[in-house]
Amino acid sequence: MPTWQQLRDVKLNEYTDAADGWGKVSSRSNADKDRVDNGMFARIHDTQKGETATEATHAVRQLSRNYQYLHTECGLVRTALNGLASELAAPQKKLKQALEDAENLKFTVKPDGSVEYPTDSFVLSPGSHTAEHGAPVPLAPGRGEGVGSADANKGKAEDIAQRIGDAVREAAEIDSRYAAALRRLKAGPGLDVSDADLVDAAADTKALQQAAGKYADDDRIPHGKSAKENAAWWNGLSQEQRDEYATLYPASVGALDGIPSSVRDDANRTVFAENRAQILTDLNRPAPNQYIPNPNGSYPAAVLSPEYKQWQKDQERLKEQLKGSDSIQARFDATGKEGLPEAYLLGYDKEGIGRAIIANGNPDTADHTAVYVPGTKTNLKDFDGDINRMTETWLEASRWAPGENVSTITWFGYEAPQSLAPDAMQKDWAHDGSPKLLRFMDGLETVQGGADNSHTTLIGHSYGSTVVGDASNKGDLAADDIVAVGSPGMLTGKAEDLDVGKDHVWSEAASSDVVPAAGKVAGLGGYTWGVETWNGVPFNAGYVQTVPSDELFGAHRMDVDTSGHSDYWTRDSESLKNQAKVVAGQYDKVNEDD
Repeated sequence: MPTWQQLRDVKLNEYTDAADGWGKVSSRSNADKDRVDNGMFARIHDTQKGETATEATHAVRQLSRNYQYLHTECGLVRTALNGLASELAAPQKKLKQALEDAENLKFTVKPDGSVEYPTDSFVLSPGSHTAEHGAPVPLAPGRGEGVGSADANKGKAEDIAQRIGDAVREAAEIDSRYAAALRRLKAGPGLDVSDADLVDAAADTKALQQAAGKYADDDRIPHGKSAKENAAWWNGLSQEQRDEYATLYPASVGALDGIPSSVRDDANRTVFAENRAQILTDLNRPAPNQYIPNPNGSYPAAVLSPEYKQWQKDQERLKEQLKGSDSIQARFDATGKEGLPEAYLLGYDKEGIGRAIIANGNPDTADHTAVYVPGTKTNLKDFDGDINRMTETWLEASRWAPGENVSTITWFGYEAPQSLAPDAMQKDWAHDGSPKLLRFMDGLETVQGGADNSHTTLIGHSYGSTVVGDASNKGDLAADDIVAVGSPGMLTGKAEDLDVGKDHVWSEAASSDVVPAAGKVAGLGGYTWGVETWNGVPFNAGYVQTVPSDELFGAHRMDVDTSGHSDYWTRDSESLKNQAKVVAGQYDKVNEDD
């Protein structure tokens, strides 16, 4: 336990100065990591092939991991030192005020914290007496212990002694919390950060969250708020506070719509790297005993143990999570390949079917932004196809927007239906996902600086278009164009009902894509008065249900040269080119279905 002299003399600015130094190392490590991820990988793709490229990729990935670890651990040291200094300021102030009061009263504070005071009470003999902190009930100033006693100094001295003791005790509790967290912050030997190191870094973060909860609490981060409220909170912080919250609560900061994409990316990459390390660590855990004697005492003599059955289930889950993280890591590693820009991880959650939001290029500064919402059966373990669709869209749209910045985003930020029936025939998935999409789109518009600073296209595939339609029905959708691809319906019967306006609604549907017809059976479209046709042949009149690929719906029906439900993003296809032209704002170049 610290003494009152140590608490009095501690120079808190020395802690904050040291914190500044650790913060600089953390920030520099993060900048170096970005240079590795967005520069060195590009050079590998440009200069290396075959096994050399594979080995170089492994080495550069390790370097990136090393910088990630430095960024996290040094950031935690910074936050711990700042938190310690901030929390110690209060008991130190209390102590100094008590010492000042003692000095003004000519009392003497002894080394053990007791207070010596003079007395002239007619009950107590004149001279010096001592008051100690921790009395059952501190006496009020001017009151003595016995009837008729009236020594003003006694109560005052006991009050000062109590305040000194309280300040030292409070400081000791603070010191103990932070000392335990700081002792954890040390690296193992060697230059290569391992999976175990990253797992330990995640544990370090949790430990400091507990220690520094009074200094920087997760409850102070806005949760479930609007993008504008999130931005206002973020903009009201100092840069040091921003760094500390991002280090201490990366998952919470990474989920905030309305703050800069670079900040969300840094935070989510921390979560991603530590989660991936935990997955790999858990996958390598040895299996428990496979067999146990049959508890029924019958044939067979041995059966699989409950622990082994659980281990098998866990292994399957972990393999699926690893497959999803492999898809994201592969996109990180592809930066620079075919001119691909840096990737931004704007959302990540490995639990359940998973969640991820990944952008090609920085949407905050994009002239043209496309947000793709995938549909039925989307999950993180099979996420590579969805990532590739927006990679192809970026490559094609960039050709139609020379000299301009393009960003394409795969937004898997909702729980997608996992079966065609009954899940994809229900509207609840769209009702649940659309508010999340609205907040994300509002967040993009907020960080871009307003509706006029980027041309934004929202692309919904399959059930994803139903989510887009419901978002448009619920609120002011921050988009300029909507593209419905293989849509089963948008919960409305006319393009003019969507709040981007009829002229900015576009549709693609291959003749062999059965999803639009299935959507009508499920009731995911809307009703319109007119004559329904199938491949140009009238077969129903009156109030008919329409989906975006129907002529009655009123969207621009774009030419499609692909087949089936999932090939609309085939490279060099007319289907992809038409989407890219809309993304680039080249409306007059779009080939429409006659």
